[in-house]
Amino acid sequence: MLDKIFRDQSGRIVLWQWPNMPVLCWALFKVAALVSAGHLQSAFSSLSTAFLFVWAYLELAQGVNYFRRTLGAVVLVAIVISFFR
Repeated sequence: MLDKIFRDQSGRIVLWQWPNMPVLCWALFKVAALVSAGHLQSAFSSLSTAFLFVWAYLELAQGVNYFRRTLGAVVLVAIVISFFR
């Protein structure tokens, strides 16, 4: 069972992958939100959350193992909960 959780199809253990485009955009807009103020900060923060949502959805739908899919689901649920708070 642990093999199905942490290994990909080629048998490698995958916990971390090189950041893809949604993760890079999330980081870029998160930093931009931290160094800006006012309406621009709000816009950058919203964009960063949108890119994190896309990343989480892609991990949930296409993750290479159960760990990555679970990670996507947890982040997706956290985003939805924080949206309704």
